[in-house]
Amino acid sequence: MRVFDRALAETRRRRKRGAEPNVLTRTIGEELAERLSFISRSFERALVIAAEPEPIAARLLETGQVKDAVAVEPPAAEDLDLAPEGFDAVFSVLDLQSANDVPGLLIQMRRALKPDGLFLACLFAGDTLSELRQSWLAAEMLMAGGVSPRVAPMIDVRELGGLLQRAGFALPVADLDRTTVRYADAVALIHEIRELGLSNVMADRSRTPVTRGLLGAAVNAYHSNFADADGRIRATLDIAWLTGWSPHESQQQPLKPGSAKARLSDALKVKEEKL
Repeated sequence: MRVFDRALAETRRRRKRGAEPNVLTRTIGEELAERLSFISRSFERALVIAAEPEPIAARLLETGQVKDAVAVEPPAAEDLDLAPEGFDAVFSVLDLQSANDVPGLLIQMRRALKPDGLFLACLFAGDTLSELRQSWLAAEMLMAGGVSPRVAPMIDVRELGGLLQRAGFALPVADLDRTTVRYADAVALIHEIRELGLSNVMADRSRTPVTRGLLGAAVNAYHSNFADADGRIRATLDIAWLTGWSPHESQQQPLKPGSAKARLSDALKVKEEKL
């Protein structure tokens, strides 16, 4: 099932790319470098998949932990065309949230890793832009008596850990980084989304231009429900971070059920009671 128009997303990203990386790319690049610093490993050859991959790759090279980085943009067809076991690390930056086949992309990236290779990714998830979604829904119900998809659905972070396991990653970890961003008004938020090339690319989006009346109703709904005392509105950004490893025999393995040599009740110093 095609939820997103990936070709349109690619066109919009390229149209908005400037000479310098945008604020989102710079912020994510720093966070990626910081997370990599907690891993006591270096990687000879890494793959970076991002809308602006060159600045991300350059920041990773600055850490000294990545010796060589191949930078590519997300393909519209979702076919990465990667040689098996060609990389020591794969970094996917803010792409999977608009993928039609997330498990398929994860499997492709896992197969591209050498044994014990690192996978590190981030994507919009959870309650990202939930305030904007609710405001558009309220406006369309008021003005048109129906709704159309305008803000993409987000994956729950609890599902992402399962997707990593399904793709064959070892030691999977998924965590969520929430940020609340404030704007002068809802129009400023919508304008920034467009400037970042992240506006609506859902396949079933309405092709009818947004009228001034509909936009006004959405802005009013936003300010009525999500404005602070000073009149500024808030927007939630949930970025999920995924970490996994290509399986290798040297990695920690879970113990078999019943193989424990000590009782949990002894460790907790409580009395064990049978049900």
